[in-house]
Amino acid sequence: QVQLVESGGGLVQAGGSLRLSCAASGIILSISHMGWYRQAPGKQRELVATITSGGITNYADSVKGRFTISRDNAKNTVFLQMNSLKPEDTAVYYCNADGTYSNGRYTFAFNSWGQGTQVTVSS
Repeated sequence: QVQLVESGGGLVQAGGSLRLSCAASGIILSISHMGWYRQAPGKQRELVATITSGGITNYADSVKGRFTISRDNAKNTVFLQMNSLKPEDTAVYYCNADGTYSNGRYTFAFNSWGQGTQVTVSS
């Protein structure tokens, strides 16, 4: 099994910055994608940014130019640097990863989600 743990959320003033981290644990053989999604009250969960193991990135238009996704493949960790935060960025941010893992004998595919971390941006 693969577990994802997010950290770095909190309260910040508009225009401020936060850096989110997500670490994947388990006997991970490969990760094809890691990414961040967010869900605000009354809204559907939406893609924020993704990154492949090769470093190819994808961003939502609403965050492009303000957020940067990066990863440390050796540590199975993905980061989201959020700058120039706006109140509309307020949401629970979820980490997601997919790839393959081992239970010590067999290889399995996985698609795991973290527990979420709250980001609140005040005016």
